[in-house]
Amino acid sequence: MSVTVRVPAKVNVQLAVGAARPDGFHDLANVFLAVGLYDEVTVTESAGGPRVTCTGPDADQVPLNGTNLAVRAAEALAARYGIRPDVHLHIAKDIPVAGGMAGGSADGAGALLACDALWGTRASRDELLDICAELGSDVPFSLVGGAALGTGRGEKLRALETGGTFHWVFAVAARGLSTPAVFREFDRLAQGRDIPAPVACEDLLGALAEGDPDALAAAVSNDLQPAALSLFPELAGTLAAGRTAGALAALVSGSGPTTAFLARDPESALKVAESLRSSGTCRAVRVATGPAPGATVVSG
Repeated sequence: MSVTVRVPAKVNVQLAVGAARPDGFHDLANVFLAVGLYDEVTVTESAGGPRVTCTGPDADQVPLNGTNLAVRAAEALAARYGIRPDVHLHIAKDIPVAGGMAGGSADGAGALLACDALWGTRASRDELLDICAELGSDVPFSLVGGAALGTGRGEKLRALETGGTFHWVFAVAARGLSTPAVFREFDRLAQGRDIPAPVACEDLLGALAEGDPDALAAAVSNDLQPAALSLFPELAGTLAAGRTAGALAALVSGSGPTTAFLARDPESALKVAESLRSSGTCRAVRVATGPAPGATVVSG
């Protein structure tokens, strides 16, 4: 028997970052929007597991050992219920790898939901979210999808209203960026400055609720963007190319290096995408809409 779960990528329409905490994490006001780029995680009963395989774009960059969040999710759920994690986890990858779009977190959430269905553990939503929070800051949102405000280190979620569909273009960079490295660079750049406590932007929340792309474009922000640009200066050229092509807003997605461009409508998104493809400033371009649903069982 096998179970397949589809799980979305995310874009951070606001990422406000506080000062480093004693535990090394940072308090965040993180406004997530799930977008329609998906990984699919299939779990199958298999003796001697867990083991993981991966196919799709940049699959060679995905770890196939115990550091993979899909493996860790299976092991965490199995440990809670006193069962052996004897599963083969296969990831069909379509979310950019190491791109700031929570692809690894998505795989963790997808594996968790798939194993719950395969094993019949019937874990409650709260229990699944608790395991997600143990796995990583972005994993809970990958489970729930839609739009949400993440506080704490991003794992404490409050669902947000969205009043319409938002059209996005994503430019995939030629190489990845390490999220811990970007946060370290944020800390370095912040030395000697007072960093305010992170707070969600009310104008941005209102724009999401109203489905207003122009208002959302005026309010998007990412406190990690200067750090990402410091480590990967070429991203500035990609951002400029998207703005020149008519994007309403251009920003680094999360810790990067994928860059995100908000468009007014589907036609504008296609125009921005075509311009980015011909700009020579990125490796690949993807078009998607949000909000998208969270982790969903699609077969099994």
